[in-house]
Amino acid sequence: MPNVPLIESAEAYKAQFNSGTNHVVLYGAEWADQCSQILAIMEQLAKQDAYKSVKFLNVAVEELPEIAQQHEIEAVPTVICFQNQKAIHRIDGIDIADLTNACKTLAGVSNTEETKSGSLEDRLKALINKARVMIFMKGNREAPKCGFSRTLIQIMNDTKVDYETFDILQDEEVRQGLKTFSDWPTYPQVYVDGELQGGLDIIKEMQASGELLKVLNPETK
Repeated sequence: MPNVPLIESAEAYKAQFNSGTNHVVLYGAEWADQCSQILAIMEQLAKQDAYKSVKFLNVAVEELPEIAQQHEIEAVPTVICFQNQKAIHRIDGIDIADLTNACKTLAGVSNTEETKSGSLEDRLKALINKARVMIFMKGNREAPKCGFSRTLIQIMNDTKVDYETFDILQDEEVRQGLKTFSDWPTYPQVYVDGELQGGLDIIKEMQASGELLKVLNPETK
């Protein structure tokens, strides 16, 4: 059972809002890549004892137009933090640092360097393993924001292999933290099965040698 339940009916939504409980609610849609990025962070936080006082919810807002109207949800993702059923903080769009800090405040988690370090490592591991092939880049697959990222996406699209992307420009903590975590100073970075393969130059070399498709799709070996 997921740590962040998916809510698809008004009855389930109402049942989840228990009096006296703090809530962090993602109003999103399955097709939106940014929603899945936020959900991955919420799943990691929900696993930690420090956040047991918070209930995390994932609301399929397109299935619940009344709820969307009630909370003035105009675009996904939108995250709202509730304390005793009263909205106290709202995040329109993706701002992982703001989300993390809001959850810490709601749960009363101390923002010491030790706590921050552990939380960041958990976040990075969750993001790296969010998909079998995961790319950290400037922009996303639909709109790369640098030449290196654009070239990498062209190579990846040619392989016809499924992959997901994370926009490091949206999250400075991940952008800096991943450099240290993986001991790789530049972007883009490509991960397969949780393991760093390298950046654009390495991927180009793998493509030229025929190794790339073998790594991305083991069935071709």
